[in-house]
Amino acid sequence: MQADRAPTTPKHRWLYFLLPSALDVLFITLLFGLSCGALGRLLLRDADIGWHIRNGQQILHTHAIPRTDLFSSTMAGKPWYAWEWLYDLLIAIVHQVFGLNGVVFYTAAIIAVTFVVSLHVGLRRGASLPITLFLLILSLGASAVHFLARPHVVSWLLTLIWFDLLDSAAADSSISKPDKQVYWLPAIMAVWVNLHGGFVLGFALLVVYLAAGAIEYLVHPERRTERKTWLRQLGGVAGLSLLASLLNPYGYQLHLHVYHYLSDRYLMDRISEFLSPDFHSAAQQCFAVLLFVTMVAMATARRRPSIVHVLVILFAAYSGLYATRNLPTSSLLITLIIAPVLTESVAATANSESVSGWLRGFCSHFHAFGERVGNLEVRLQGHLWLILVFVLGFWACAHGGRIGSTQFINAYFDGKRFPVEAAEVIAQRGIHEPVFSLDYWGGYLIYRLYPQTKVVVDDRHDFYGDEFFKDYLRAVLVLPGWDNVLDKFHADWVLVPVESPLANILRLTPGWESVHEDQTAALFHRGSLSDQ
Repeated sequence: MQADRAPTTPKHRWLYFLLPSALDVLFITLLFGLSCGALGRLLLRDADIGWHIRNGQQILHTHAIPRTDLFSSTMAGKPWYAWEWLYDLLIAIVHQVFGLNGVVFYTAAIIAVTFVVSLHVGLRRGASLPITLFLLILSLGASAVHFLARPHVVSWLLTLIWFDLLDSAAADSSISKPDKQVYWLPAIMAVWVNLHGGFVLGFALLVVYLAAGAIEYLVHPERRTERKTWLRQLGGVAGLSLLASLLNPYGYQLHLHVYHYLSDRYLMDRISEFLSPDFHSAAQQCFAVLLFVTMVAMATARRRPSIVHVLVILFAAYSGLYATRNLPTSSLLITLIIAPVLTESVAATANSESVSGWLRGFCSHFHAFGERVGNLEVRLQGHLWLILVFVLGFWACAHGGRIGSTQFINAYFDGKRFPVEAAEVIAQRGIHEPVFSLDYWGGYLIYRLYPQTKVVVDDRHDFYGDEFFKDYLRAVLVLPGWDNVLDKFHADWVLVPVESPLANILRLTPGWESVHEDQTAALFHRGSLSDQ
């Protein structure tokens, strides 16, 4: 009772401005947890960010969006859809000002903002703070597999905003005048289509809501006038969003390119992030637990869930089970729908006489606790710590990752995962001929060696295509004709893992010479070094 009366006293009001809220604590924990110390290097487990940075720098230098390939020797001059050009530009600016530390800190900030917004939206939708935090912890676990410095993290945030606007408008359309905020969707799409290919998810959600509206129109004759108005409005928004998606450097050709890429079975069946989750791993197990909680929540729901929410849950569950890369967005969508349902079920159980006494007592205490911390969370709106920590982090990035004499952020590519020593040898020797290497090493080599040295291949799978990667895999796996592939690619320099099949056979193949070997990579040259 004293805690409830305290905020009404003016002399105590400043305490609620200074104390951190749950939102602040979540943001600070994720921001520093993903950017400081050894954990900061987790975001650089994928070298994709390397060519994004270099492409953004090229845009800054030329003031033009690239239309042809810049980085490879095999595809030089061929049409390239740099569909994430806006992200590349932004990350290049961050890198130019704050270095690689800034890239990691910026990515950590986007991830932190995404989950903080999820918590805020969940609370606004009527979910209790403890339940929402529990589900978000599961979502964090499921998303950890894709905690990488790549443009897809921006898609997570845009998906969240897109869903909130769309779902709020759908709810308002059933009780009053339709929510006009839904007309923000075309503006979001105009930005999204230039940031990441995840803009396709925005259209998928529009289809889900249109389908739900059509079903409601058919099964509820008494609401047909209302549903017809909503479908007309949503159809107009979908049309405007489609037009907005054409506001990219490649027009409708980008949509065709994305379609051909996602429908290429050869690539989809071999790119790890497009494969179904392996539930032997912790991240995927978190998603499995989230699905189990979802089934329990739907089974115990006191009110019949809306058609659209059932369809969204089915879509999110299928997406997450279809491809590992969908786990983050699927988890967040499920959390925002299930958290209010679980909260309502707990409150109803606390007041139900038909359940056992111990369960009713537990739910009563849990619900009361949730209301208390929820009321406190509403009062803690200063967010001073959140702002201070964010500013302090970027200040540290601008000063080499240091705050005073303490090294807080130290981002770099791990030499045990990437050919850091070998790339340094290539740079010091002034090797300017193309280098054949692994696709997932390509981004790092572009970051370290471009423009002096080009790669034969990198991880832009949509650009190279399936026929190219069939040849690439033949060489990497040392299948019959592997040497012909190297001839076809004009690859006189090969950089591969030190214990890989290709490294082992090159050591035994006449005409190939080992130039450098370390614990991670081996560099080979065809011909005599005296010819260099």
